[in-house]
Amino acid sequence: MTYGHDAAYELVGVDGRAYLSPVPGTLGGHRRARLYGRLDCPSALRAVARGGYVRHRVFFADAATAVAAGYRPCAVCLPREYAVWKAAGDRRELDGVLTLLRAQRPRAEAVVIGHGRDGAHLAEAFAAAWEGTVLAVVAWPETAASWLRQARRFTAGAPDAWVVAGAPAGWAGMSERLRRSTDWDPDRTYGFAATARAVALAGPGTLEGMRGADTSGEPWKIGRNLIYREPS
Repeated sequence: MTYGHDAAYELVGVDGRAYLSPVPGTLGGHRRARLYGRLDCPSALRAVARGGYVRHRVFFADAATAVAAGYRPCAVCLPREYAVWKAAGDRRELDGVLTLLRAQRPRAEAVVIGHGRDGAHLAEAFAAAWEGTVLAVVAWPETAASWLRQARRFTAGAPDAWVVAGAPAGWAGMSERLRRSTDWDPDRTYGFAATARAVALAGPGTLEGMRGADTSGEPWKIGRNLIYREPS
């Protein structure tokens, strides 16, 4: 966007604030989604054409500035950079969940791992890193008639803790079935970042006491149907 006769451009700096620059940005982004990409990104251009993207459109001088401001690479136009960013986030989440479990008292030894379609890679990474016993790995669909079969497998074996990964909708459905039909305990359940958002979809109290780690590795806990940051 230009200003007056100086043809100044509004860019976003490393502090996340807008400033005027005599040269245009080399990358575009979306303020609410916190992502950045190429100016010719087909996904962004389609969104701009529909008109819904323009209000939150921002620009950056370079990728280092966008990253410092807290934006992540676009998976469509910057797939390699996105893969690096995703791998780093997955590692931080994994380390965060492992730290929480290692601190559990009494000490957790045997765990059951559960995951939806989008959480399979995190479940596999946790299974490979866990020093104790993995009693079972249970997958569930994002939509199901009841999730009863998966819930029974998930609670068989009396684990010390459960570890879950996957999209919010699938975990919300699975957790509601667990709450109604099994002796599953959310206080002994640890989740990756996306599972926390299931609190907005599951019934009141379903996930009360569940803990986990976000994409930065920082701990969270669910209480009163809200996600609270835990001191690290």
